[in-house]
Amino acid sequence: MRLLHTMLRVANLDESLKFYCDTLGMKLLRKHDFPGGEFTLAFVGYGDEKDASVLELTYNWGTSKYDIGTAYGHIAISVDDIYQACADFKKKGVKVTREPGPMKHGTTPIAFIEDPTGYKIELIEHKRASA
Repeated sequence: MRLLHTMLRVANLDESLKFYCDTLGMKLLRKHDFPGGEFTLAFVGYGDEKDASVLELTYNWGTSKYDIGTAYGHIAISVDDIYQACADFKKKGVKVTREPGPMKHGTTPIAFIEDPTGYKIELIEHKRASA
């Protein structure tokens, strides 16, 4: 068994695709409209679906706002340099909701940003070993 994808309902598909693909560097893997159900599914990720877990962005036609709720937590993405990543995201207009720094009760540098719908994304600094 393996994790296939996580689904997020998004309020504006074009804005969300721009954020996940242009800002976070994911690739649009596939997109399909379902006119009978009045929704569109777009799958994005850093790797092919056969090898990597991806995000399913679901756009329900005519819905422009969602109540995120208190049960949802966040998506986590690894970055090499959290301070530089946050500076770059700010330049692109991304909302940083928790500035970079050590996690509470730990030492790993983390930060949080927000996507256009309001979903939280945790950035975790993970230095790659030199080759």
